[in-house]
Amino acid sequence: MAKTAKKSAKKAAKKSAKKTAKKSAKKGAKKAAKKAPKKAAKKTKRKPNAAFMAPLTPSAPLAEVVGSKGLPRTQIIKKIWDYIKKNNLQDKKNRRMINADAKLKVVFGGKEQISMFELAKVVNKHVK
Repeated sequence: MAKTAKKSAKKAAKKSAKKTAKKSAKKGAKKAAKKAPKKAAKKTKRKPNAAFMAPLTPSAPLAEVVGSKGLPRTQIIKKIWDYIKKNNLQDKKNRRMINADAKLKVVFGGKEQISMFELAKVVNKHVK
């Protein structure tokens, strides 16, 4: 009986060794499979949203600043900022505020000064 107990113990040890070897091989394969796609993945260039790229027609007061032809909203804001920087209209003490000159005062609805965060709201009233 002692011989059969030893044999069964050896067989059990061999089986468990095989199982752990298979498990570690599977884990290694899984890790390699997970790492492979990360290396292969490349960053693709973002596609612009069509809603942002739709040309909008500026109103007459806004057209004096950005031009009369239709532009996407992003380009309108960019041209307004170019105008503000060219004419030095950003407030010296509080850089968040934009001072209005004669052309921008009409666009700003008669206000002398607006916050840069209000700029998109103001532009929205002057485009179609």
